[in-house]
Amino acid sequence: MSDGLALVLAFLAGALLGVFFFGGLWWTVQKGVTSKRPALWFLGSLLLRTCVILAGFYLVSQGHWSRLVASLLGFVIARIVVVRRLTRPPAEARTQSEEETGFAPYSR
Repeated sequence: MSDGLALVLAFLAGALLGVFFFGGLWWTVQKGVTSKRPALWFLGSLLLRTCVILAGFYLVSQGHWSRLVASLLGFVIARIVVVRRLTRPPAEARTQSEEETGFAPYSR
């Protein structure tokens, strides 16, 4: 496999790991806030997500630092995308001034 293709695949694998990690975090928060035992949800999710991510980075990098960097870049970009997609209110809920300025208007 060529170096370029290996880096692209490492980037895509990192992006998938990021979607898994941050999507899983979002799902955990949704479940945890309504649970009778939120600490169990948060701790279990943290351990599971961390183990999967570490194993994924280990397998993707295969001892090559450049593949690790590419997968970490994909992971960070996935974080930005997932956070923006999941924390943005629906379009009909935003006011025109929020859309123009990017934040809620100040009022007292």
